[in-house]
Amino acid sequence: MAKAQAAKKAADDGEKKAPVYQRIVLKISGESLQGPAEMGIHAETVIALAREIKEVHDLGVKVAIVVGGGNIFRGGRQKTLAIDRATGDYMGMLATVINGLALQDALEKMGCYTRLMSAIEMHQVAEPFIRRRAKRHLEKDRVVIFCGGDGQSLFFHRYGGGFARDGN
Repeated sequence: MAKAQAAKKAADDGEKKAPVYQRIVLKISGESLQGPAEMGIHAETVIALAREIKEVHDLGVKVAIVVGGGNIFRGGRQKTLAIDRATGDYMGMLATVINGLALQDALEKMGCYTRLMSAIEMHQVAEPFIRRRAKRHLEKDRVVIFCGGDGQSLFFHRYGGGFARDGN
C-alpha cells in the first residue's frame, strides 16, 4: 500500500522516472497493422501504433523496429498461386517494406525522425542495412525501422535473430 501511495504522490508531483531500458527492439507483426480488417493496412491502427512508439521515444528510449509483412502476403496462405517458395519469400520481404513505409510515414508526420533500412537494396525507398549506420541513426535519436528480412530466401528473422527454415 505504501508503494502505491508513493507512486501516486510521485505522479502527482510530476516526477518522471527514468526508463528501465535505454534501447529496445520492437517486433511488429504485419497482422498487427491490419487492425480489424482481414488484410492490408488499417490507417487508424498504424497511427495509434506510431503514437505509442513516439511516446516511448520521447521518454529518451532508443527505438529500433523489425516489421513483418503477413498482413499483405503470407506464403503459407497462398496455396492457389503455386509459386516457387523463394519467390514467395521475396514477396513477403517486399510486404515488410510496404509496412515499414506506412509506419515511417505515420511517425514522420508526428515529428519523429526515422530511417527505414532494408537488407534488399532499393535506394529510392530505404537505406541499405549496415549495422554501424543503424547504430549511428539510433545515436542521433532516430527511430530505425528494419524491413526486407535478411534479403535471403528460405530464411526468416524472429525477434532479431535469424533461423533456417525447415524444408528445402
